[in-house]
Amino acid sequence: MQIQEQTRYSDADLAEFRGIIDVKLNEARKQLDFYLQQLAEQTNSEDGKVRGLDDGTSTMVNEDIHNLANRQRKLVQHLEHALLRIENKVYGICRVTGTLIPKERLRIVPHTTMSIDAKQQQ
Repeated sequence: MQIQEQTRYSDADLAEFRGIIDVKLNEARKQLDFYLQQLAEQTNSEDGKVRGLDDGTSTMVNEDIHNLANRQRKLVQHLEHALLRIENKVYGICRVTGTLIPKERLRIVPHTTMSIDAKQQQ
């Protein structure tokens, strides 16, 4: 008897991953909203405005928050794309090798599109 290799995750597996991604996506959106609120408060407050060349601290803090917000935006986007892959039933398939990414990896990094082997080869 020949064992057929699994080419995609079952609908039950995809539902599990959707739940994980939904939780992470909600957390990521809340964090992004927090960063955007911090940026808005800095922009609107007198203390947040640059007073001169001698005060680079506020500029550095502003840049750090911008960088954090941009990272969070990318995470939100990656998680949203993962949800689309679930809808299309192609979630969990390595884009390099075409094989299934192990469930353990997907539970830790649910937006990944590559197996560890493929990632290490790059």
